[in-house]
Amino acid sequence: MGALQLQNIRKTFGAHEVLKGIDLDVKDGEFVIFVGPSGCGKSTLLRVIAGLEDASTGSIRIDGDEVATVPPAKRGIAMVFQSYALYPHLTVKDNMGLGLKQAGTEKAEIERRVAKASAMLSLEPYLARRPSELSGGQRQRVAIGRAIVREPKLFLFDEPLSNLDAALRVQTRLEIAKLHRELKATMIYVTHDQVEAMTLADKIVVLSAGAIEQVGSPMELYNRPANLFVAGFIGSPQMNFIEGGRLGESVATVGIRPEHISLSRDSGEWKGKAVHVEHLGADTIVYLETEAAGLVTVRLFGEHHVNPDDIVYATPDATQMHRFDAAGKAIR
Repeated sequence: MGALQLQNIRKTFGAHEVLKGIDLDVKDGEFVIFVGPSGCGKSTLLRVIAGLEDASTGSIRIDGDEVATVPPAKRGIAMVFQSYALYPHLTVKDNMGLGLKQAGTEKAEIERRVAKASAMLSLEPYLARRPSELSGGQRQRVAIGRAIVREPKLFLFDEPLSNLDAALRVQTRLEIAKLHRELKATMIYVTHDQVEAMTLADKIVVLSAGAIEQVGSPMELYNRPANLFVAGFIGSPQMNFIEGGRLGESVATVGIRPEHISLSRDSGEWKGKAVHVEHLGADTIVYLETEAAGLVTVRLFGEHHVNPDDIVYATPDATQMHRFDAAGKAIR
């Protein structure tokens, strides 16, 4: 079991309030991801849950038990850090079992848990090696294994893939997703990478300036953003925002995602000139300067022969328009 409830979590450093009254429910077995720009408070919130930082006010409950004043080691939590935090003089096997050994777990039980975690993470060939003999991806798997052997109620991941190259990030992401399915454990994961968030999460928590902007499933946030901030943060390339008045709308801002705009050589709603084109193979991204809507990003699937300075016509899908009021709140 690993249900988590946060109520009115605030954290101040001097006069600066980093967390501004966070309320959140995480169900047992859920994979929840905190996303947001640098400095939004997501890592601080994770550290408060872990007990590595004290909340200034608020309640933290794990399976109904208040743990705000409970030491980190007794909260039933295991944390995986961005920096791996492995002991260089210990083997993989000893790194994975150290926490259990320090807790006084019997040797046979340590052996059983390390063997089980090693099999899950394909680490058996490396158990006698030291961290310096491993790749970055292998070190991260050891750090995850060290968390697994503790059999915690709650796994916390603090940007675990940010030190890996692009190919390893994809591979390790798949391993973490598989791990969640196998363990059926509650996982809370911090990242600035929205691809990680969209592909791994059951539920995404979007944070900005120490407050929650929206909580929902990946596609809920993508298709029904609550406000301009979420609409602009979720999705790549970013949603286009156009002043409502330019389009004859009574609303303050209209949003349309790049993939919901079609291009034509002959006719369309917005005439424009291509100012830059990115040919990515699977996608073609066209940046179009239009008189009606300003600079518009268009995402076309596959390879399209559009070049800078070409005159083309863009037509937005009217059914996919998002509308926002003057305060930036979505109008349903």
